[in-house]
Amino acid sequence: MTLRFGLLGAGRIGKVHAGAIRNDNNATLVAVADAVPAAAEAIAREHGCDIRSIETIADSPDIDAVVICTPTDTHADLIELFARKGKAVFCEKPIDLSLQRVKDCLKVVEETGAVLMVGFNRRFDPDFMAVKGAIDQGTIGTVEMVTIASRDPGAPPMDYIRRSGGIFRDMTIHDFDMARWLLGEEPETVMAQASVLTDPAIGEAGDYDSVNVILRTASGRQAIITNSRRATYGYDQRIEVLGSRGAVAAENHREANIEIATAQGFTRPPLLNFFMTRYVAAYANEIAAFVRAVREGGSTPTTGEDGLRALALADAALKSVQEGRAVRVSEILA
Repeated sequence: MTLRFGLLGAGRIGKVHAGAIRNDNNATLVAVADAVPAAAEAIAREHGCDIRSIETIADSPDIDAVVICTPTDTHADLIELFARKGKAVFCEKPIDLSLQRVKDCLKVVEETGAVLMVGFNRRFDPDFMAVKGAIDQGTIGTVEMVTIASRDPGAPPMDYIRRSGGIFRDMTIHDFDMARWLLGEEPETVMAQASVLTDPAIGEAGDYDSVNVILRTASGRQAIITNSRRATYGYDQRIEVLGSRGAVAAENHREANIEIATAQGFTRPPLLNFFMTRYVAAYANEIAAFVRAVREGGSTPTTGEDGLRALALADAALKSVQEGRAVRVSEILA
């Protein structure tokens, strides 16, 4: 069975997912919807699909699944709409910025029996999958500490920052999901520090641009996350996992994996500078995983519960900053 897709949102991430669908032999893009006609037209021209409204896609018998790439404040409503219409749903993170709204949405998903996958693409990066594989195979023994460095080359536009929900819900949420995945246990407490070091306008918008977080599980395993909105040297994405028998690490990706040696010293090409180039394979792999789960009737590898848990950690981190204390995740989920 070829899975027939409707794409909701034709912005930059929508374009990435459209390409991933095109390159999957078990999937096809049937229609695209976007509030900006020119954006939808560009996708339709490139991929040979229809332009339809969201309402039409919801009622289209020739569409089995949708990819939701619309603004965050539409995600929960759209998940509920398509769940009730019997469509499988892939939704970019987060489901919503409100934990209660996410809980309400997931109740609808459960009641309808809909397939839902939340887009935490980093789990599908080949290097990070190899790190997870080394953990699962017991190569490094029992996980003790996870260290994640995730730094952007520069901040997004201010209008985006104002509606993003803040750095913890927008940026660190990816790292919260990675930490849960690699620790193998749910974090029990969250301690965070946050500052405005790169641009005063970010602080004026009520957000932070530089944060550090420590997660601790009930058994004492720890994850340390460091984020910055300004890494002048490129898109910095590194992970190290320390275990009882060794360690495994994934390093940055560069424009070329070479080193040049001359009389002036050793040089290497710069880092990749954008998430859509760094994570090309990850985006393709996650769509393939979604297609496989729907076609084979299995569970999706990243679920609505994963989305809920990552958002709870983000809320706990913000509360930790505001109150200057370690916050128990149970306080947030209560």
